[in-house]
Amino acid sequence: MKYAAPRGTRDILPADSPLWQLVENVCRHYFTLYNYREIRTPLFESTELFTRSIGDSTDIVKKEMYTFPDRKGRSLTLRPEATAAVVRAGLENNLITADSLTKLYYLGPMFRYERPQAGRQRQFHQAGAEVFGSSDPLLDAEVIKLCVDLFKALGLKELEVSLNSVGCRNCQPAYRTAVQQYFRQHAKALCADCQARLLTNPLRILDCKEGSCQSFIEKAPAALDHLDQECRAHFDKLVGWLDAWQVKYRVNSRLVRGLDYYTKTAFEVVSRQLGAQNALCGGGRYDNLVEELGGKPTPAIGFAIGLERLIEVMNKLNLERPAEGPELFIATIGDAARQVGVQLLAEARSKGVSADLDYLGKSLKAQLKAADRIKAAHVYIIGDEELKKKTGLLKNMATAEQKEVPFDQLLAQSDHSCGCGDDCRCE
Repeated sequence: MKYAAPRGTRDILPADSPLWQLVENVCRHYFTLYNYREIRTPLFESTELFTRSIGDSTDIVKKEMYTFPDRKGRSLTLRPEATAAVVRAGLENNLITADSLTKLYYLGPMFRYERPQAGRQRQFHQAGAEVFGSSDPLLDAEVIKLCVDLFKALGLKELEVSLNSVGCRNCQPAYRTAVQQYFRQHAKALCADCQARLLTNPLRILDCKEGSCQSFIEKAPAALDHLDQECRAHFDKLVGWLDAWQVKYRVNSRLVRGLDYYTKTAFEVVSRQLGAQNALCGGGRYDNLVEELGGKPTPAIGFAIGLERLIEVMNKLNLERPAEGPELFIATIGDAARQVGVQLLAEARSKGVSADLDYLGKSLKAQLKAADRIKAAHVYIIGDEELKKKTGLLKNMATAEQKEVPFDQLLAQSDHSCGCGDDCRCE
């Protein structure tokens, strides 16, 4: 019997891992740069945590959650998103308090039963950040700038923020009524899902991607026209800070997020390099969720980046990939040369130089082929003649250039401790 990965999941293979590691490392660097601390929550939580936070009428809760009973009959769900779990962990462990600012970030897998397609899997990975304790629009601007800075560091260009405000408890009801009344006039032309949303949650129609609904969505009432004075002032201050930081944005007054807990700021970071499907991440403010999940009223804002989508985009744009293979491969001929090679291998690794050698007893020709296959940057060859002179032959695999380097200078302390020269990639 031949086994395969379950539908909607995929293996991240060794050839792909360096790019994933690069993205994760850049995320960690920028989260730390902005003073966020990492939090890791369980892969599954009580089902009620998600139904209560995300909303019973959302597609995620109605169609996409992996929910199952445990051995005692308690309903558990694989996390479809991280914000609710971070709030739960923050409250349970007293990380979220009304009189302090708490900045947290996460990286890890999420699970949704969706139709698999490019950049979208049933097990997918997100990197995201959440901030609790401040309603200051400057914080909204900082979160947005963090996203933009992170994507710039990965080489993405033509970045722009799609920006909206969805209002608060005071002004959302009037906007919801206006949207519902508008779409009732076109109910028969809407897709089946939006016809149902018209009764249960009309704002979700604005997030529909079906072509039959798009022409009506473009002419729907604008959220910004229904904001109360407080929400309007918050939005105006936010765009003022974005202007001050020279962050490019475009107001999209019909932008909503796919979760019910959002209030005020909603945003996506997009790249015009990518055509129509150009969103790289999304987020917004959720000032009621902490209270909804049992805490004291606490303003909050956050965002999430879909890493599969980001990796797909980086591959599509042929952005520079990190080196895949070791810096040094030591090829030896004979037992005596192998003894020296093993010693140099240990010394290289102790000095932080990635290195490897042959463990299969291959010929020199086969060792060179193996080094090329694993994308080694340099090969250091030791044979009988090299042993006599105590000097090996260092070969640059990219240029095929060779030079003699004494054993005791291969890893000499210098700007390039491995002896590779100016093209060294030992960092």
